Amino acid sequence: MAKKSRKAGSRTAPGARSGNRGSGATKGLVSAAAPAAAERIARALEVIAAAMSSAAERPDNRAVLTRADAFVWHPDGRLMPVPQVSRVDLGLLKGIDRMRDILIENTERFAKGLPANNALLWGARGMGKSSLVKAAHASVNAAVGGQLKLIEIHREDIESLPGLMELLRSSDFHFIVFCDDLSFDGNDASYKSLKAVLEGGIEGRPDNVILYATSNRRHLLAREMIENERSTAINPGEAVEEKVSLSDRFGLWLGFHRCSQDEYLAIVRGYCSHFGITLDDSELEREALEWSTTRGSRSGRVAWQFTQELAGRQGVRLAK
Repeated sequence: MAKKSRKAGSRTAPGARSGNRGSGATKGLVSAAAPAAAERIARALEVIAAAMSSAAERPDNRAVLTRADAFVWHPDGRLMPVPQVSRVDLGLLKGIDRMRDILIENTERFAKGLPANNALLWGARGMGKSSLVKAAHASVNAAVGGQLKLIEIHREDIESLPGLMELLRSSDFHFIVFCDDLSFDGNDASYKSLKAVLEGGIEGRPDNVILYATSNRRHLLAREMIENERSTAINPGEAVEEKVSLSDRFGLWLGFHRCSQDEYLAIVRGYCSHFGITLDDSELEREALEWSTTRGSRSGRVAWQFTQELAGRQGVRLAK
């Protein structure tokens, strides 16, 4: 019996040794996993620290609004001041007198707290649409003691427009929110954010905010986009109306058309007089017309480009 007991004991001893080996393997796995877990924790802490640092560095937009008259909106919630706006003097904008007077009057009413319309400036390229918006802001802002701010939002950031409206709603300033070259293509659905802000949303547009946009398209949509909606929708009329109605929500439409030869020359002469560029009038006219012919168009932009060429040849510095 004693022998059997010893044999049983001898059989259990290897098992015990095997169990010890398993315990050691488990410890090895734990020790191997520990550095990986620590590395993940370290990376997570770095991400949290970076986010906290970013939040700490983010400026108070309400305080920023007092630092400049113009800003660029970033979709992450920042307003970046623009120390010097690239603009043309209002008196240099020729051939668009009617549109100028209407926009100035609308802007003045808005700056005084009176009812005013959102404005869509549409039409030919280079005819001063964006220049008029910036010049109108400068003119009216000077008259109201700097209480009118200009905020540019880029076309690709339109979806963040509701966030900008929420920020501006509680401010004591008045704001022109400006989008240059606004248009929509393909299956882009961000126009719905703009529609909601213009009139369709529950909150709507704040009383201290007005929207000005420029576009080469009257309806802001490419023709093929409208045709595609018409051909694929169950009710083509309603589908097209849904998108075309966007431009209808701008109460003020200002159309810009290509200028005549006389208007083009008037713009050139205005620039030359303003910047002190001297040239015999007949020679100026000949060169200006030749310049427009090589560009294939007549517009305020072409006139400005010719003025830069002429100023460069004469050694005249242009300071807008």
